[in-house]
Amino acid sequence: MDKDLQGKTALVTGAASGIGRAVALLYGQHGAKVMVSDIDEAQGRQVVAELQADGAQARFFTADVGDAAQCRQLVQATVAAFGTLDVACNNAGITGELSLTADYSLEGWQRIINVNLNSVFFCLKYELEAMLKQGAGSIINMSSILGQVGTPTLAGYVAAKHAVVGLTQTAAQEYAAQGIRLNAVGPGYVDTPLLKDFSAATKHALVGLHPIGRLGRAEEVAELVIWLSSDKASFVTGSYYPVDGGYLAK
Repeated sequence: MDKDLQGKTALVTGAASGIGRAVALLYGQHGAKVMVSDIDEAQGRQVVAELQADGAQARFFTADVGDAAQCRQLVQATVAAFGTLDVACNNAGITGELSLTADYSLEGWQRIINVNLNSVFFCLKYELEAMLKQGAGSIINMSSILGQVGTPTLAGYVAAKHAVVGLTQTAAQEYAAQGIRLNAVGPGYVDTPLLKDFSAATKHALVGLHPIGRLGRAEEVAELVIWLSSDKASFVTGSYYPVDGGYLAK
C-alpha cells in the first residue's frame, strides 16, 4: 500500500464507528498520525488501539462537535499532540428525526442542524486557522447523496447535508490560494450504525434504490476520502463526489 500520507497528521470526527472508523483506520494504513474523535469514548479508544496495533501513531479526544469550544479544543489538542494538522475529515453526523416537514419538531430540527451542519462549520473554522499557519491542508466534509436530492421525512438531514456542500464550495474558493483544499463526499446508503433503527424491510427497499444492487461499505467511502486527502488530488478542490452505487444516476 502507498504511504502517501506518511508523516502527515489527520483528524477524523465521528470516528468511533461506521465511515469515520474506516477513514481513521485507512489514514493510519497510509502512514498518517491520526487523532480519533467521537462522543463514544469506549469505541473511539478501541479504534485507537486498532491503529496502534497496525503500527500507526494515534490518539483519542472526546468531543461533542456540536459545541464550538470543544471543536477548538479538539484542533488544539491535535496540533499539540502531533505538531501539525494536515488533513481533516469532518464526518460526525446523525440521521435525526423522521417526520413530514409540517410535523417536524423544533427540537428535532435544531438538534440535527447543530450536529450535521453547525459542527462542520465549527470544525472548519478552527481547522482552517491551524492550516493557514502552515500554508497547506486538505479538508473533507461528509455530506450525503441527500446533499443533492430530497427524500420524504428527512427534512432536517437533507437541509443540513445540502448546506454542507455549499459551505464546502464557499470555503474552497476562499482558501485555494492559501494551499488549502476542501471537498465534500456524498455516500449513498451505507451499511453502518446510522441504519441500526431501520427495519429489515426498509433496508431491503434501500438496496433497490441503488442500481448496483446493494448497500455501500464504509471502506468504499474511505478509499475516496484517502485520495482526496492526498497530494494525488492536488488539483481537486470545491467539488462534491458521490459514492452511491448509481443512486444519483437514475
